[in-house]
Amino acid sequence: MTGLVIKLKPNEKVLVNGVLLQNGDRAARIRVRSSDVSILRARDAIPKEEANTPLKRVYYIAQLALAGEADPDQAVGELLQGLSALKGVFPGEAGDDVLRAIEAARDQKFYVVMRAVKKHFEFEHALLARMPSGAQALAS
Repeated sequence: MTGLVIKLKPNEKVLVNGVLLQNGDRAARIRVRSSDVSILRARDAIPKEEANTPLKRVYYIAQLALAGEADPDQAVGELLQGLSALKGVFPGEAGDDVLRAIEAARDQKFYVVMRAVKKHFEFEHALLARMPSGAQALAS
């Protein structure tokens, strides 16, 4: 069987093409066979207040586009601008993931953008913690 498999915990919420669904009392697996579906689990979403660093802002923009709350073309422009600014900041695997996110943004694969940048939130936090306070304010 092919397709995306979504594992949901009991009572977990998921947004599918802009429709909020909630799982029942038991864990469930759902196989999504269509490739043009926008899916966002509630646990993968971050609130606007938490989008307070460059990577988290990129993540939040992709999240809005995935949830259907932002114009996809406008989101692509904002994502490319934000990711391009980060291109030389992150070394190694993180830098490779920024490049991967740029390609995904161009293709409007917003979940791929989110997945590529989310795993580097802690690294970004450590980088920002080492910056002088004035430079930190500019990064936020």
